[in-house]
Amino acid sequence: MASRPPAAPGAAEAQAFELYRLAVEMADRVSARRGVSNSFFVALQSGILSVLGALSARDADRWLLVALCASGAVTSATWFLLLRSYRALNRAKFSVITRLERGLTYQIFADEWEALVGDPIIRWRPRYAELGTVERLVPALFLVLNVGLGVYLGAP
Repeated sequence: MASRPPAAPGAAEAQAFELYRLAVEMADRVSARRGVSNSFFVALQSGILSVLGALSARDADRWLLVALCASGAVTSATWFLLLRSYRALNRAKFSVITRLERGLTYQIFADEWEALVGDPIIRWRPRYAELGTVERLVPALFLVLNVGLGVYLGAP
């Protein structure tokens, strides 16, 4: 078995930086996909609620309206679970990124996170609220709205 020639000085650092750059790019792509899927689900929920409003104004069959509410609730739950999945994926990616940073001169992501967590938002929140936490409130609110409308419209 042939052995590899010794790496040139600095080759390991260059390789680590290249892996770091790739990991950051992949994390950015996941965040972009999350934004696109949020736009999709907001549009879908808006469409469901618009159709619901139009049909209820025309005295449509109440079970059709309840079915629309149920589809909105399922869509909201799916959206919520997808956001949790994106959060777990990003958490794993940023864990790898911060480990790779240990071998670099500057630790941009680790320093940024430390600054965010350590700096309370003045007067109303004791710490930084992650975007994923705030973001998951939207599908939860749509879920409550859809279930509430379904119960209201399904009642005799």
